[in-house]
Amino acid sequence: MGRTVCVKRKIEECQQSFPVKRVAVDSKLSVSWGNQPLSVADPEIHRIMDKEKLRQFKGIELIASENFVCRAVMEALGSHLTNKYSEGMPGAKYYTGNQYIDQLEFLCCERALNAFGLDSNNWGVNVQPYSCTSANFAVYTGLLNPGDRIMGLDSASGGHPSHGYYTPGGKKVSAASIFFETLSYKVNPLTGYIDYDKLEEKVVDYRPKILICGGSSYPREWDYVRFRKIADKCGAILMCDMAHIGGLVAAKEVASPFEYCDIVTSTTHKSLRGPRGGIIFYRKGPKPRRQGFVLNHGDDSTYDFEEKINFALYPSLQGGPHNNHIAALAIALKQVSTPEYKAYMQQVKRNAQALAIALLRRKCRLVTDGTDNHLLLWDITALGLIDRNYEKVCEACHITLNKCAIYGSISSGGVRIGTPAMTSRGCVEDDFEAIADFLFRAAQITSIIQREHGKSCKDFLKGLQNNKDIFDLRNRVETFGSQFEMPGFTY
Repeated sequence: MGRTVCVKRKIEECQQSFPVKRVAVDSKLSVSWGNQPLSVADPEIHRIMDKEKLRQFKGIELIASENFVCRAVMEALGSHLTNKYSEGMPGAKYYTGNQYIDQLEFLCCERALNAFGLDSNNWGVNVQPYSCTSANFAVYTGLLNPGDRIMGLDSASGGHPSHGYYTPGGKKVSAASIFFETLSYKVNPLTGYIDYDKLEEKVVDYRPKILICGGSSYPREWDYVRFRKIADKCGAILMCDMAHIGGLVAAKEVASPFEYCDIVTSTTHKSLRGPRGGIIFYRKGPKPRRQGFVLNHGDDSTYDFEEKINFALYPSLQGGPHNNHIAALAIALKQVSTPEYKAYMQQVKRNAQALAIALLRRKCRLVTDGTDNHLLLWDITALGLIDRNYEKVCEACHITLNKCAIYGSISSGGVRIGTPAMTSRGCVEDDFEAIADFLFRAAQITSIIQREHGKSCKDFLKGLQNNKDIFDLRNRVETFGSQFEMPGFTY
C-alpha cells in the first residue's frame, strides 16, 4: 500500500512516433502530483502569492533596487530549465545532457557583451553568479590572497557592504572584511560628493590590491578617469560595481566604466529589468601601457582574470548555475539592446529629476541637491523625522521605499527613492509630481505621530493604529497605483 506504480495512459490514435506515455500515480489517487496547478497543489502558498500580487498592483514602488520584469522573463524563471544540473562553464559541464543549456549560456554571454557594446576579444563575461554580492566575492577570491587589501565607498556614503563593512564598534560584518582587509573612502559630508583628493591620499597610503568604484546610494556620476589615474598610482585593479546603474550604462545615459575599469560587476535585476542575479565582466587580451603604471596584479602583459574568476565562482564558491535565471537574463539582455529600452531609461532619468525638483520645491533637503541617475537621497532629519518612522508610515500607506544612512546628516538618517519600477508601469513626470505630494504628506503624518506619541519605535507604532490620516493617504495611493498596468501579469 502507498507504493508508486506506473500505469499506461489510454490513447485512441497516436499519430506521432513517440512511445506510449506512462505516468507515475499513487495507488490511492487518480491525479498525478506533477500536473497540479499551484492553486490546487498548495492553496496556502497560492493565497499568499495572490496577496503579494495585489500589493504590487495597488502600491507605489520606490525602492531603487527593485523593478518589474516582463512576462517572458517570468516564463523562463518558472520553466523546466530549473530541472537541469549544469555545474561548470558552458562547453565543459560536469554532467551530461547539457547541450541545450550550453546554447542558452553561450547566447546569454553573447547578448551581455552586445548590450554593453563590448568586443569579445577584449572582454569576457560570467553570467552564473547568484547575486552581485556573490559576483563581488568571486572577484576577490579569484584575484586576491586572504588578507589582501580592498578599498570601496563607505556604506554610509552610499557604498555597499560587499565592498567591506565594519560596525562602528569594529565588528566585521561583510565577508569582504572578514577574509580581506578593507578600508573605506567617504563623501564630503557638506556636499555629498566623493572627495577625490582625500580618496587619492588614502589610496596612496593604503595601497589596496583592488579599488572599487560604484555603490548602492550615490546619486551622481562617477569620475572613472580620476579613479583610473588613482588606481594606476599604486597598481591597483580597478573594479566597478554598477549594480544600480547597469541599465543606464547600457543605454548610454550615464558614463560607462568599461573604458577605464578592469573588472565590472552588476546585478541583473534593478535597472536592467531582468531576473534576480549577478554578472561579472572582466578584461582579457593584452594590457594597455599606461604612464606611471605599477603592476601588482601579474607582471605579464596579458590579463589573467578569466580563468581565476571562473574558477573562483565554480567550484570554489557556487555549485550549479540556475539555468532558468540564465535564460531569463538572456531575454532581458535582448530587450536592453533595443531603442525601446533606451527610451525607458531616458524616462527613468527624467522621472528622477522631476521628483527631485518637486521635493526641492517643497523645501526638502536632498543630498547633492539632485540626481544624475535613477535615485535620490532625501535627508529627512532636516524635518525632525526618524527614518525608520517615516519608512513605517509610507509602508502603511502602501508606498515602499527604504531608509538609508546618510553620511554627514544630523543623525545619519534619510530615505533612498528610485524611479525604475514605477517607470516600468508607465509613470511619467506628472505622475512623479503626484508621488512627491504623497511622500510629503507622509512626512507630515510622521511628524504629527512623533509629536503626539513619541519617536521611540514602541510609542510610534501605537500612533499608526486606526490613524485616519494614514487611511486617507492609503486610499489616495491605491487609487493612483491601480491606474497603471503591471508588466508580466494582469490583475
